[in-house]
Formats: sequence, structure tokens, C-alpha cells
Amino acid sequence: MYPADLKYDKKHAWVRPDGETVVIGVSHFAQDQLGEVVYVDLPDVGDEVVAGETFGEIESVKSVSELFSPVSGEIVSVNDDLADAPEAVNEDCYGEGWMVQVKMADPAELDTLLAGEDYEAFLADEA
Repeated sequence: MYPADLKYDKKHAWVRPDGETVVIGVSHFAQDQLGEVVYVDLPDVGDEVVAGETFGEIESVKSVSELFSPVSGEIVSVNDDLADAPEAVNEDCYGEGWMVQVKMADPAELDTLLAGEDYEAFLADEA
């Protein structure tokens, strides 16, 4: 449920490192809590994001939630497919439901994120 090749933050984002860039999305837990996702508001390519700060919103039939960036850097790619198919977040949150790709300002920020098993333990403690 929480792939080992990803890193997670406590605001329920996942990060897939790929050299100087990372792909970011929301965890299975987050999409499950949201319910049916109907809209995703993402930043533009070239925008700057800061770790711990919002970069967009995700709307479900239940609520609207902010999206928080787990790392700082520049948006280099946005999943434009989510505009027409936001349900991809529910159907494949670790694949087709990715949100943005960021060129990291400080790759050391990855060291502050949780491994999959640590994220699962965090979720168990929160329950």
C-alpha cells in the first residue's frame, strides 16, 4: 500500500526521487480519506514551492484540502491530465495520479521524509 521506493511526509504526500528532481503526489491514505476526487488545482511550470507550504488544492465530493509540498524547488512538470481525469488520484495515486515534478533546491530535504514502513507506523500512531 505504501511503496518502499517512495518517501512520505506527515501531511500525506509521497515523493519519488529521480536525480535532482522528484515526482510528488498524495498517499493512498490521503486519497482514501478524501473520497472521490473531482478537481485538482495545481501550480504552473516555473512556480517555486517551499517545503511545508501549500502548492495547490484537491477537491473531493466530501471536502477541499490543501496540497503541501514535501520539498522546496521549482515546478518543472505538472500532470495536466488531472484536469480532465481527477479520478486518477483515486485509481492510481502512485502512478497516473501524480501531481507535479519538482527540481529540488536542497536534495538534503529528502532526509527529513519518512520511509514507507515509518509512514505506516505514523498512520497507526495517529489512529
